[in-house]
Amino acid sequence: MNRILALDVGEKRIGIAVSDPLHITAQGLENYNRKSTETEDFAYIAAIIKEKQVGTIVCGNPLNMNGSVGPQAEKMKVFAEALSEFTGLPVKLWDERLTSREVERLMIDADVSRKKRREVTDMLASMRILQSYMDAHPNR
Repeated sequence: MNRILALDVGEKRIGIAVSDPLHITAQGLENYNRKSTETEDFAYIAAIIKEKQVGTIVCGNPLNMNGSVGPQAEKMKVFAEALSEFTGLPVKLWDERLTSREVERLMIDADVSRKKRREVTDMLASMRILQSYMDAHPNR
């Protein structure tokens, strides 16, 4: 069974998570620091796809709080389409509203230092996005 890769795409970093082979749990891989071109980012992601035997990509979709599509969600749509074309895999957009804030709040409650939070927030957000997607699609 092919794994699912989840991305929390930001301007500077991309949080990356992957499912287990049975699509039950999300496992954080890393926070990837974006390069100067999208092609470099896509090549890096493609290497992970090959290594982890990924069949589907899920990208967090930063919708506005009222569910409408704003400038950031438009950017994500363009990114997802380009990534799909580059990798040849389907890229699903998944609602990520409040994901990073939720992760940040949990880490503050756990007394994680500000420096450590900055290092892992995007990866943990990608895990949350992936787990939410898998929970909503249990029979994939």
